[in-house]
Amino acid sequence: MKSTVVGSFPAKESSPSNFKDKLLNTLGMYDPFKESIKNSVIAQLDAGVDIISDGQVRGDMVSIFTKYIPGMKIEDGNTVIVSKIRNPTQEISIKDMQYAKKVMSDYYGGKIPEGNGIKGIITGPNTIIHSSRIESFYKNKEDAILDLAHSLKCEVDAIVNKVDPVYIQIDEPFLSTGMVDMKTAKESIDIIQDGLEVPLGMHVCGILSDAFKDLAKFNIDILDMEFAGNNVNLDVLKENASLLGNKKVGFGCVDSSVNTVDDIKDIDELVSCAIEIVGKDNIILDPDCGLRRASSDVAFDKLRLMNEIKDKYS
Repeated sequence: MKSTVVGSFPAKESSPSNFKDKLLNTLGMYDPFKESIKNSVIAQLDAGVDIISDGQVRGDMVSIFTKYIPGMKIEDGNTVIVSKIRNPTQEISIKDMQYAKKVMSDYYGGKIPEGNGIKGIITGPNTIIHSSRIESFYKNKEDAILDLAHSLKCEVDAIVNKVDPVYIQIDEPFLSTGMVDMKTAKESIDIIQDGLEVPLGMHVCGILSDAFKDLAKFNIDILDMEFAGNNVNLDVLKENASLLGNKKVGFGCVDSSVNTVDDIKDIDELVSCAIEIVGKDNIILDPDCGLRRASSDVAFDKLRLMNEIKDKYS
């Protein structure tokens, strides 16, 4: 059994504190988020996480991608679609992931344990489009979603080629809302999956009682769901586990919606139920969602307890 994180971790901008950083700041080359990436990675590793993220420290899950995609612009913090969506103007997450992986390698003395590593995380095209306003060019969201899937595919391929992730995770929280055309959603994920040489996971938070049967048909290797803050999904999984085929389950076992540390007995009970339903070899433990809203100490303790339970069943 392995553990991972959904993505985000508490972060804050740092200020230059030594001569080198002050010089870089003067030259416009200082990165105020680099220290947060390092702290995030080390916290994940100290807590026992096997498959880490870079902490997603630079902003919200939509604009962090759309500000680099032609056809989309940011107005008052919101994304507006103003013309045809095209390929990104630059690699978006590569440098952060490469740095995070270096921190991980250094942590392990240059040799990351087999099966461990970093995963690439992309906000899905359905969630981005449904979080954006269409101002011109597109008459419907479905066409925009498919064009954006092709655009995001460029970033996914770059991550695979330049970072060598354990797997790629697509974040699609909107797929639980009933607002998304599931045929288009499945087609968009097929575009991203086409020719992919590493496993593909998809994180969908929310209640999945209405969406699970559709999601089980998606061409993915891992379906990541929340269970700690959403006990309905445990029944959904129990009733429909046979539909997953060979898919693994990303099992959210700590509640990311509250800034308090979970009871380890609750985590243990949840994981035990999951093992009974799908078997421990088909589970990847993680929080329900990102931990950005938690305080650093609470986020760390949530991950630490999660990994205590992982070690118990491994």
